[in-house]
Amino acid sequence: MLKWDGHTHSKFCYHGNPAEQKEYLERAIELGFERYSVTEHPPLPDKLVDNPQLMLELAMPAGELADYFAYMKDVKASYEGRIEVAVGLEMDYLFKRTDFSDRIIDNWAKQMEDAVVSVHYLPSRGGAMRCIDYTADDFRDAFLGYYGSIDKVVEEYFNHVEMEIEWAAQLPMRKRIGHVNLIRKFHKELPEMDPDLVRRRLEGLLPKLKASGIGVDVNVAGFRVATCEEAYVPEWFMQACRENGIELVYGSDSHKPEQVGFSYDWFAERAGK
Repeated sequence: MLKWDGHTHSKFCYHGNPAEQKEYLERAIELGFERYSVTEHPPLPDKLVDNPQLMLELAMPAGELADYFAYMKDVKASYEGRIEVAVGLEMDYLFKRTDFSDRIIDNWAKQMEDAVVSVHYLPSRGGAMRCIDYTADDFRDAFLGYYGSIDKVVEEYFNHVEMEIEWAAQLPMRKRIGHVNLIRKFHKELPEMDPDLVRRRLEGLLPKLKASGIGVDVNVAGFRVATCEEAYVPEWFMQACRENGIELVYGSDSHKPEQVGFSYDWFAERAGK
């Protein structure tokens, strides 16, 4: 089976690391990876979140997207014959703003081999969008009082994941749902989520994923987060995906070179690789 890291970042990530792509790829080659997908965050709509400093960290400015694709084209060519470098983006599902994402796809689809599609934002007070994965304190401030309970936040999150799948189904490149259980990032510092609710909502995604041909990013970054300490895809869900013919793709979600290949053995043992 192909050894593939399907979710990684680059120096164009403003909450990542300035290392050149060579450092990531040399480590990937050393670890025996055969395909390496770079899925950088594209630009976001102006003032998507009402925090100017955070906006500067979330994604590259609009003017850098062409630079990113030009850089990755050169990197891809320079590593030909050593490792397959796949160029893509981690597209956000933007509630009521999918027109913004559609324009990115329309302009850049021919340069994209991969799309990881993720939910990072939910509506909060006054309709403002807030990050679900910024800090535990920010999560409490943004969502618990607004929705009324942690389980109502969970319901809203999975409502958006379902809309995300519907939007992603029309993308012309390889696509997969990013860190499907990201809502659990701060679970150790938040009120306990109803496990039966989470399981029910995850089970409800299976027929939608199967029908749309969208894969699943088995994102292991949660193991690196002290408030989570679990993968963002439960083991039972991985098994259910296998039984339904839904593609599972390992994702290190590396934001610095030393994270390349992180917990790959955990994934391989459970994905039948």
